Amino acid sequence: MFTTYQEALDWIHGRLRLGIKPGLTRMEWMMEKLGSPEKKIKAVHVGGTNGKGSTVTFLRSILQAAGYTVGTFTSPYIEQFNERISVNGKPISDAEILELTNVIKPLADELEGTELGGPTEFEVITAMAFYYFAHAKNIDIVIFEVGLGGRFDSTNIIQPLASIITNIGLDHTNILGDTYEEIAFEKAGIIKNNTPIFTAVKHPGALKVIEEVAEKKSAPIFRLNEEFQISGHESIARGELFALKSQSLSLEELEISMIGQHQTENATLAVLAADYVNQAGFQVTEQAIRKGLKEAYWPGRLEILSENPMVIIDGAHNQEGITALVHELSSRYSDRRIQIVFAALRDKKLDEMIAMLDGIADQISFVSFDFPRAAKAEELYQISHSANKLAVEDWQSYLLGKIKKLGSDEMLVVTGSLYYIAEAKPVICKNM
Repeated sequence: MFTTYQEALDWIHGRLRLGIKPGLTRMEWMMEKLGSPEKKIKAVHVGGTNGKGSTVTFLRSILQAAGYTVGTFTSPYIEQFNERISVNGKPISDAEILELTNVIKPLADELEGTELGGPTEFEVITAMAFYYFAHAKNIDIVIFEVGLGGRFDSTNIIQPLASIITNIGLDHTNILGDTYEEIAFEKAGIIKNNTPIFTAVKHPGALKVIEEVAEKKSAPIFRLNEEFQISGHESIARGELFALKSQSLSLEELEISMIGQHQTENATLAVLAADYVNQAGFQVTEQAIRKGLKEAYWPGRLEILSENPMVIIDGAHNQEGITALVHELSSRYSDRRIQIVFAALRDKKLDEMIAMLDGIADQISFVSFDFPRAAKAEELYQISHSANKLAVEDWQSYLLGKIKKLGSDEMLVVTGSLYYIAEAKPVICKNM
């Protein structure tokens, strides 16, 4: 038995040594031992390559504005580990993490002795979430974010009210497949029989795969530019304005406080899912939709940490994320000299990501950070073709010095791996 929060956390993180082990058998084994908590939860399941966390946040904020108590399970964390299991946007306490770890550890030890092998870090945290939400009082609904893929993801043992697939990109190709279609097949694994699927996937081949799975499972499908449309998009100083139209909704001048045109798609998926759960006994009004969208906040996504000097942090950790970041920087900040600090995991498509950043940065600095799969600054530096590039080992001192020297016509963009963003944000905020 663990007696402190830190002991519990060390044990959980220690399971990273087991890596990623796709499959549902260990989760099913643990759930059976725990009395099937996953069957006691009303849930919405959110998958996709990018935008999962934002979509979860929009939906949580809408349902909360409608008066409901909403649980969320997300990954990774940005500011503190506990935020992975939250209620109404508030992370559960250290004491609750400790209690949950002491519930799951005996099962993990027992499982270790079977042919299935011990559960991974993500499986342990997912089991904790299921147990917590099944036993917590007054939780009306839980939104689960897929960790990796979908078909064999640990969260995919739920029977949700609705499923969402945000988009499809070429990420985690070593596990999910090399093509959009192969990855779409894995993501589409969260589609359940007779359960609606809402999607903003645009790639024709990927969308076709999702449509085929939906048809096979008799799942009603709602697709961007088919069953619903987004129009009237306009960027504003601290967010976006847009309109949406679907079979049951027609809403003008919706406002979100997250930056990026892509966020209008995530917000729309959340609105449609919120509207759908009305059929499951919930009551979500237009007022709740508008209030929830405007108040939704998700850290580390094109987040403005300071306007003078201008400092933005963004967890653009794959090609799709970098594409969205570059689009927003070029359209919003064309009048500024852009300084970029970038860190990444080495299993990403780094050449294409760095090439896009090279194209927009007046200066680009590559940094190392302490994480098992992190690329070294020098590795990233060698990939870049920028005429003004640096490789930096001590990122903290460099970052703080850089911020102090920023001119009024400059901006600093700290981007890359979400694991790096989680380390960098508190350092920046503490010293601003």
